[in-house]
Amino acid sequence: MKPSSMSRTYQAYTLRNLKQIPQVQKLPRTVRRELETVGRVYPFRTNNYVVEELIDWDHALDDPFFISTFPTKGMLIPAHYEEIAKAIRKNTGTAEIEAIANHIRSQLNPHPAGQIEYNIPYLDGMPLPGIQHKYPQTVLFFPAQGQTCHAYCSFCFRWSQFAGPGNLKIAAHRIEPLIRYLSRHPEVSDVLLTGGDPLVMKTRLLATYIDALLAADLPHLETIRIGTKTLSYWPHRFTTDADAQDLLKLFTKVTRNNKHLALMAHFNHPRELETQTVREAIARVRETGAQIRTQSPLLAHINDRPDIWARMWKTQTALGCIPYYMFVTRDTGAQHYFGVPLIRAWEIFKDAYRNVTGLARTVRGPSMSVVPGKIEISGIGHIKGERVLVLQFLQARNPHWVKQPFFAEYNEKATWLDELKPFGKENFFFTEP
Repeated sequence: MKPSSMSRTYQAYTLRNLKQIPQVQKLPRTVRRELETVGRVYPFRTNNYVVEELIDWDHALDDPFFISTFPTKGMLIPAHYEEIAKAIRKNTGTAEIEAIANHIRSQLNPHPAGQIEYNIPYLDGMPLPGIQHKYPQTVLFFPAQGQTCHAYCSFCFRWSQFAGPGNLKIAAHRIEPLIRYLSRHPEVSDVLLTGGDPLVMKTRLLATYIDALLAADLPHLETIRIGTKTLSYWPHRFTTDADAQDLLKLFTKVTRNNKHLALMAHFNHPRELETQTVREAIARVRETGAQIRTQSPLLAHINDRPDIWARMWKTQTALGCIPYYMFVTRDTGAQHYFGVPLIRAWEIFKDAYRNVTGLARTVRGPSMSVVPGKIEISGIGHIKGERVLVLQFLQARNPHWVKQPFFAEYNEKATWLDELKPFGKENFFFTEP
């Protein structure tokens, strides 16, 4: 494939250099003040590709990519917003404002679904920081140098990786403990490099981790996954960055070593798939033999319409990607702002699903990632004349729970599992001893 004509130098924007974005300076003063206020609590980072090629600045306040990357007032409940705004108005010192922000962050469930309490594995009686093992077949690895992103999603459930005290962050500085752990756990077939975004790393650094996994010669390790938003927020990483060709060669090396390489790509809206650069990037990745699977949470204000999802799945399939998951917005951070009621989520999924061909019906969802596992909202049923919510596990800490249907009382307002009540029983089966 010929080199891209869309070569570009990466330019990051944070609160410190926000004034360098001319489009932001044209926003109403109140909006800019709100952005800077909420940005003291939630992490903010974007870049010139997002600003110049994704956001429609003529309709910025309703634009899905502005809402996806710029903090907005609704992301904080009124009491939290006023607490931070008051401190800023009083010209409170930076350290004191950060202390207030950390207090607010501590109330936002910074590590949902038992990430810290239940997912950290042990080796020889010692915990392994930067590694998580929730499901038998898959281990997550958080390389320390990949714990940032080309742009931060305002709805990210791992927002605490980028903001707040260090004890909230998950990171591993060495891969040798992971390899020792894998050597003792033959049930593990998949390793997921995640973050943050591992593809913010230079290829030579990423290669130290991947080469070590290949050199370990673990016969039970079949798949290396990379969780990434890079295709959406900086596709030049695969086309014209200085080490783009080295990255593609690394991908090819993985597939030629008989390991399946899967990019778990996050696309939240079909417009992310429309630029020349992202389409070229997708084609280049696929040429290496790697597979691209796509996933996204369902988000109020961004993609909470079935036509958006149907269009996105159709486009992904046409580009050779595999639709994988629709997630329910997790119970962390600004869930009150981005969350969609579970029944409405199922209706959106159903209506989108019925408007795509079988090739796009690889997608699963809507799925909640909760402490026991991934729970899919399968539909609405009727038992003895009463409407019920039909649920099942797609993944579970206990594999015996997978695909076992269970029921909850019909609740049009519930947005998360803890707001549901079991139908006809005192407890859900997976909470019983």
